[in-house]
Amino acid sequence: MQKHVEFKGFTRIRRVAPIAVDTHGGRAKALQRLIRLDFPVPQTVALSFDSVHRIAAGEHPDIKGLLATFETPLVSVRPSSQDPDWGGPGAILNIGMSNARHAELAETHGEEAANALYLRFVQSYAINVARLDPEMFDVGNCIDKAALRSALNAYESETDDYFPQDPAAQLIEVLRSMARAWEGTTARLLRQARGAPADAGLGLVVQQMVLGVGPDESGSGVIQFADSTTGMRRITGRYLGQSQGRDALRATDGAIYLTNDPRGPSLEGQLPDVFEKLKLFGETCRTKLREEMQLEFTVERGQLHILDITRMPRSVRAGVRIAVALAEDGVIEKRDAILRVEPRSLSELLHRQVDPRGERDVIIRGIAASPGAAVGRVVFSASDAQASAARGDACILVRRETTPEDIRGMHAAVGVVTERGGVISHAAVIARGLGLPCVTGASGIRFNMKDRSLKVPDGRVIREGDLITVDGSTGQVLAGAADMLEPALDDAFQALMGWAEEICNIGIRANADTPADAQVARNFAAQGIGLCRTEHMFFEEDRLTVMREMIFTDDPQDRAAALERLLPMQRADFIELFRIMQGQPVCIRLFDPPLHEYLPSDREGMRDLAEALAVPLSDVTRRVEALSEFNPMLGMRGVRLGITVPEIYDMQARAIFEATVEASKQGETVAPEIMIPLVSAKREVEIVKARVDAVAAAVRTERGVDFTYRLGVMVETPRAALRAHDIAQHAAFLSFGTNDLTQMTYGLSRDDAGRFMGDYISKGVFAEDPFHILDTEGVGELLTIGAERGRKARPDITLSICGEHGGNPESIAFCIAAGFDYVSCSPYRVPVARLAAAHLALKQPVA
Repeated sequence: MQKHVEFKGFTRIRRVAPIAVDTHGGRAKALQRLIRLDFPVPQTVALSFDSVHRIAAGEHPDIKGLLATFETPLVSVRPSSQDPDWGGPGAILNIGMSNARHAELAETHGEEAANALYLRFVQSYAINVARLDPEMFDVGNCIDKAALRSALNAYESETDDYFPQDPAAQLIEVLRSMARAWEGTTARLLRQARGAPADAGLGLVVQQMVLGVGPDESGSGVIQFADSTTGMRRITGRYLGQSQGRDALRATDGAIYLTNDPRGPSLEGQLPDVFEKLKLFGETCRTKLREEMQLEFTVERGQLHILDITRMPRSVRAGVRIAVALAEDGVIEKRDAILRVEPRSLSELLHRQVDPRGERDVIIRGIAASPGAAVGRVVFSASDAQASAARGDACILVRRETTPEDIRGMHAAVGVVTERGGVISHAAVIARGLGLPCVTGASGIRFNMKDRSLKVPDGRVIREGDLITVDGSTGQVLAGAADMLEPALDDAFQALMGWAEEICNIGIRANADTPADAQVARNFAAQGIGLCRTEHMFFEEDRLTVMREMIFTDDPQDRAAALERLLPMQRADFIELFRIMQGQPVCIRLFDPPLHEYLPSDREGMRDLAEALAVPLSDVTRRVEALSEFNPMLGMRGVRLGITVPEIYDMQARAIFEATVEASKQGETVAPEIMIPLVSAKREVEIVKARVDAVAAAVRTERGVDFTYRLGVMVETPRAALRAHDIAQHAAFLSFGTNDLTQMTYGLSRDDAGRFMGDYISKGVFAEDPFHILDTEGVGELLTIGAERGRKARPDITLSICGEHGGNPESIAFCIAAGFDYVSCSPYRVPVARLAAAHLALKQPVA
């Protein structure tokens, strides 16, 4: 017979015992803290990470010595990892129950209590230790002697052996099972996905059982002192009195309320002394442990015992309120409150969310492209979305992919779903800017436009007008109308954001294309607009026709005349933006997209355009064909269009400067920033700058008013980054557009990458989606080169990024390290970016 290697391997938890989170885990350390606070904690022993690892390898701790520390050999075992979010094996209770112990408890506590305790242990041991089929031990709510005998017989039948009766043998098998479960491949991968290191250790806590069942006043429960959903101070939890107990299989007749309640008996009414002690313990935990905690307790013969303590479960909104309340009460510092809220989690507060307590009938799965949730009826075109909004009906726009023509429909919709695309596809970028929930890359859907319907992966057919729910936070689409939670931009949120702003060491601006976007940015205290994409302003119905007339003109004078009609519209847009931003910087990008995006792509749309312009259909068809390109995103767009069709930039510059004069009269002085897109050569900047300066001089002369402005470049091409020292000679700022820069660096289309990006990440080709998380090695090197060369040529140059990466904590860390002045992101990501920047500032080593 093989002799097991034996070692002591355990430490009795006392006030001065050598217990630490990084050697024994958080649960063991928390129990020691309770003991130091004189809480009535049952006898408890801790096994270190090293001991658990040795047990998994086949060594045995001194089980007899371990059990000798307890008054009776009836114990529980719970996991104790460094971080509770990393998970671990489930607790196993009532270890030491046997036929003899069952008979003793039947005499002292009653047969029902003895049956419940023993049956619970047999079930737990059989399923979690012996790894037997759970169905064999399912007895429903029955806890009589027949159910117990059935479970014992099932164990004997499956193992060809009697249920173990020796407490020492039971305990070593439980410890070994839990240790090996932790070190298994599946458990390791799961905890790594939650942020745990591959070699994370597990401790185990062995504790004397306090049964909470039997004669006199007995029971068990959990209690917390704040609401898990809202974070407001409120006593919640549950208590099971008398023979129900913490180990009973049913919890019906014995369940009572914690606080006095007209619906039934309460712990406060029946055991007022116990209830007052629990309230005192809760307040002590809050002030001494500096956290809202959940207490697990047992009452046996009127005596209170605290069995365990964990950080109270909470939603994001509750987490914000609790952190702020602790800081305002002086329990923690404001910096600690900031660090307790994960920046990305704020998205749950800024948008409506699907209530996690409700049912979820998932019909489509895709990419979570824009957070939030919305309920609406399915429409398949932008015009239908506008018609639906005009009727006051909420709608969800479902498309294969969106184009600039769909922007009006996206404005009208409450949510967007696309078959194609990824996290920075057109639909995703615009949806985040508008604050709309969006799911992209839903490749499992099949459109049938003849029937105005689509088939989802499980075979169901969703028709136009059907009600669905878009959950952009999870990338799911649900059938019907799900229950919702409203945004939580309350006083606690505002306080947290105010504290974060005081600490930030990088500017946070917003990308805003419309007055509505600018107002959202202003509400979130953005420090200006870092990117205003003017092309979106031309898709309004009254402007689109004029824009198309301009496209169809061949003579520069006729083109200028058409643009003259657009001038007052653009000027009004800019005046409103300047008014909302109240003197804060507004960076306006000149016209960027290829002109074909403003022309219809189908024959019906071309016929409508021919009627509107009073020209033959053949003329429209020829012009559409003439403007089509093999790769339009690398063709006639951006500065190339501004140089070949200069009247467009002339009109925009005039609109900006005239708006500057008007807005400055009405309020704060305005100093606009004008940005040239898609630059790759110094000469491009020289040409555009000369014309913009000329327009500025003309407006100054005409209006008799002086004003200032700054002209800069949007760095989107690798060549612009490499030649930044040339370009910077004529630019007051360089704003790196990381969306296009990533596309051009990788040679990847952001709209199509979603089709294979999952495979690339799973196979280790890319660590992350480079359109979602900034590639600090490749694209980042171009940013660093551009920043260094630009600043060397012009030391006072302003550096920023304005792509979708601007709201990511990883990108912000890179920008701070590289010495950038600000980041710009979608309006609804401003709070996320600000909190992330505050985290980084607080974590910087003190010089």
